[in-house]
Amino acid sequence: MTLPRLALAILLACLLPSLAGAEDAPRHHHAFSLIGEPRYKADFSHFDFVNPDAPKGGLVRLGDIGGFDSLNPVLYRGEQAGGLGLVFETLMSDSLDEPSTSYGLIAEWASYPEDYSSVTFKLRDAARWHDGKKITPEDVIYSLEVNKAANPRMGLYYKNVSRAEATGDNEVTFYFDAKNNRELPMIMGQLTILPKHYWTGTDASGNQRDPMKTTLEPPLGSGPYRIKDVKPGRAISYERVTDYWAKDLPVNAGQWNYDEIRFEYYRDETVAFESFKAGNLDYWQETSAKNWATAYDFATVKNGFIRRQEVPVERTHAMQCFVLNLRRPQFEDRRVRQAFNLAFDFEWANKNLFYNQYARVGSYFEGGELAAPDAAPEGRELEILDEVKDGVPPEVFNEIHRNPVNDNPDAMRGNLRKAVTLLEEAGWEIKNGALTNVKTGQQMKVEFLLVSPLFERIVQPYLRNLERLGIKGTIRMVDSAQYTRRLDGFDYDIVVGNFAQSDSPGNEQRDFWGSEAADREGSTNLIGVKSPAIDKLIDRIIFAKDRAELVAATRALDRVLLWNDFVVPQWYSPTVRIAYWDRYGQPKVLPRLTPGFLQVWWFDQTLAARLPGSSQL
Repeated sequence: MTLPRLALAILLACLLPSLAGAEDAPRHHHAFSLIGEPRYKADFSHFDFVNPDAPKGGLVRLGDIGGFDSLNPVLYRGEQAGGLGLVFETLMSDSLDEPSTSYGLIAEWASYPEDYSSVTFKLRDAARWHDGKKITPEDVIYSLEVNKAANPRMGLYYKNVSRAEATGDNEVTFYFDAKNNRELPMIMGQLTILPKHYWTGTDASGNQRDPMKTTLEPPLGSGPYRIKDVKPGRAISYERVTDYWAKDLPVNAGQWNYDEIRFEYYRDETVAFESFKAGNLDYWQETSAKNWATAYDFATVKNGFIRRQEVPVERTHAMQCFVLNLRRPQFEDRRVRQAFNLAFDFEWANKNLFYNQYARVGSYFEGGELAAPDAAPEGRELEILDEVKDGVPPEVFNEIHRNPVNDNPDAMRGNLRKAVTLLEEAGWEIKNGALTNVKTGQQMKVEFLLVSPLFERIVQPYLRNLERLGIKGTIRMVDSAQYTRRLDGFDYDIVVGNFAQSDSPGNEQRDFWGSEAADREGSTNLIGVKSPAIDKLIDRIIFAKDRAELVAATRALDRVLLWNDFVVPQWYSPTVRIAYWDRYGQPKVLPRLTPGFLQVWWFDQTLAARLPGSSQL
């Protein structure tokens, strides 16, 4: 029997609002990905890069250089102890195998509207602090306030977050002051969550705790480990929380397997490495190409007690470089900065110091689709560059930026001659063997501020080339505490910088090269970049409407950064070099982005039994 048309129309009119409401209801995401769809569905049991049956137990000892004077997990001041991240959780957990992808941890799910104007997280009912108290929306709201206030980097990172509110049963919503910032929902999931009741309370002596100050009181956390023992400046150890509330979640299955993780501190990397060789440390990540090639010819490597491994990593490589501080007047002119690049002989260093293990960095986004192509800009990228045409070097539009090549003595001499010409054009000339400013009479002097002795042998030959240009260069070696203070206050001429990038750049670019960060103490704008054009390009990245626009805007930024010659690019390696005493098991397939030693490896009793001193572990 067919309904009359009028009755059918009335029925449809009643149904349509509910259907529209169903379509408009926010989707509950178990995971976020800024690059395609997450690999794992909502019902996944564990990641592919873990052994879900990995045994728990054992000890691992790692070395760190310098010292520490703070257990505050969010404050930028002071030297934070290694491993504090083991104690604290975030709303979402980053995948070790998928770039720019995270899965629910404290948060059971997240949702956001199509215009990305807010994000809502539903907290898991089971989420607990180590004292047994529930993690609440109030904790999350408090954490946003403290993170932004205690750390200038986080202040810029979360700049567009206007407020946070409890908006439902165990739900919290972050509201944004700008729409279409596609990255914001995901990076809110990376927020370090702090217990409000702990930080607003008093310590054992009755003193009010203050998250804006350093502290050596072991803090309350919610992560897989808690602090077991602290020897200020010397060592810190963490013990596995056996009743950890999230131990059975899919994002944690087969992970966090060691009963104890200990960080031992050394003043010198050479001493730390000798301690590793002697069996006092269990794991070593080798950052020296020379050491990797020559320093492992000893008995415990030959007999297999210590194993070496090169782990391939699939990620955008960092711009590691000599940073030229634009806050210093001698580096204001781009031609001077170009001359410094021409004087660095990477090819000689790679052959004589690095055993040809490195490639030179040629992009701020080395190794992927985000790097500026080896061709003139076109299409969407060209359109974006045209918008800032008056504020960028003209070479951006018709030339390819390449590092100078010094593959023979004649090439080196030629590049030094080019450097002399550039310095003369910039108003400098050699007088009595010293490069002197024609107008002011000031001599060109620069200091390389270093914290690692490994770089001294790299800088020394660089200084000799600079001396050929009349530039007086010196090295200042300082301890880690002083180095951190001088970095935070931008008190240096030249330092070694490392600008690590993800495959989906976004809000962190403000802290790297945004004008607002240039004078903000503690930011990572080590260069001192202040450029309205670069600020606009950063916003184009942050507010890109899709992946294609993000790639185009990032390539445009890459070209502009390169052609400003802010830094002298150094090198990168496609692998991570590790060595370890052979008492640890690892999954059949390691994650693609990192070796994951602390997170997915485990202590193997059978392997350990055959090693000397195993009874002590």
